[in-house]
Amino acid sequence: MNTLERIFQALIFEMIALFIIVPASVYFGGFATGKMAIVGIGLSIFAMLWNYIYNIVFDKIAGHNRKDRSLLTRVTHACGFELGMVVITLPMLAWYLNITWLAAAALEAGFLVFILIYTYIFNVLYDKHQPYKKWVNKSQCA
Repeated sequence: MNTLERIFQALIFEMIALFIIVPASVYFGGFATGKMAIVGIGLSIFAMLWNYIYNIVFDKIAGHNRKDRSLLTRVTHACGFELGMVVITLPMLAWYLNITWLAAAALEAGFLVFILIYTYIFNVLYDKHQPYKKWVNKSQCA
């Protein structure tokens, strides 16, 4: 996967996640929409950077044939990504939302459950359909 495709993948991943997470956290958590939008965008920017770095390293370890990755490899990928996110985002959430670390951990747990499932589904679908390659080929034909 080249750099442009990694950027494309990360942007699509984060945009879809934001459209789901911000309204859900407002509805279920009772947080202000503006604050959750800022949290969501901030976390997305960090996640895109982390996603880029993490996937380069993961591809070097697991190999570049993403289409045929096993369930164990995909679960390991999702868990490793989320562990890196939690280490940074938990203290940020507690500080910015002015909530206890326990409340931030509960919020993170909700995000974690969603993102673990979403990451797995997104990557399986992305790898299967390879939208970047279809988009590039379509652009070259025009």
